[in-house]
Amino acid sequence: MKSWFDSARGHARDLAADETGDVPGWVLVTLMTAALVVVIWAVAGPALVSLFEQAISRVSGI
Repeated sequence: MKSWFDSARGHARDLAADETGDVPGWVLVTLMTAALVVVIWAVAGPALVSLFEQAISRVSGI
């Protein structure tokens, strides 16, 4: 009788051997992540630039 560990190891081996993958899913995840980065950068960019400039002016004493 196989233990649960041997069964899980066999299942993991079967999953690792299956190289078909879900390419359209990964492409969608990648594109959505890139879109989120662009949107967040567009919204938060000016505030981050202002924050950086204030920090530099306080450190340099200008």
